Amino acid sequence: MKSAAKDKFDEAYYQRYYFNKKTSVVDPEHVQRLGAFVCSYLQYLRVPVRRVLDVGCGIGLWRDVIKRHYPHAQFQGVEYSEYLCGRFGWERGSVVDYRAAAPYDLVICQGVLPYLSAADLKLALSNLGRLSCGALYVEAVAREDWEQDTVDETLTDPSLLKHPAAVYRRGLAEGFTELGGGLWLSRQAEVPLFALEHVDGR
Repeated sequence: MKSAAKDKFDEAYYQRYYFNKKTSVVDPEHVQRLGAFVCSYLQYLRVPVRRVLDVGCGIGLWRDVIKRHYPHAQFQGVEYSEYLCGRFGWERGSVVDYRAAAPYDLVICQGVLPYLSAADLKLALSNLGRLSCGALYVEAVAREDWEQDTVDETLTDPSLLKHPAAVYRRGLAEGFTELGGGLWLSRQAEVPLFALEHVDGR
């Protein structure tokens, strides 16, 4: 299977999944709860957040979340969709090969990875390790989520590729320690963790 083509993420795609209230996958209350969890837990762990990268930033839902919890942080949005870059002014790029002059304290990658082929996914997971020197938040629908009916198939894009959760975990484990809840801590970060605060076989 190939990764999704760039023309998939056109105006019609975002009308269907984001702007049309009847078919939107976006729940503003969910975004606020999720943002509060991610930012509050990183604050609890004392992960310093001064620079934030949202790779696959979409319509910019995380920008307001970051501004609320980290008012002095720099936010960088990167997006694959030419339509959204034109509409919102994001920097064009892909999680597969985006390069930054310096790593970020927090990298967000939500709803992007299941659109990638197995080969591109491997590159993307490795690249996330280079992009973050602090924390990473990842949200990706895995094969098990389809098998266990966790996803709402009436709202979820049926073209998502069904990579097993283990593939995501293996790819991220080289650069990160899993904290749970979609949060990962870079192995470069000098943040002490208690044994029960992380999931790590090392």
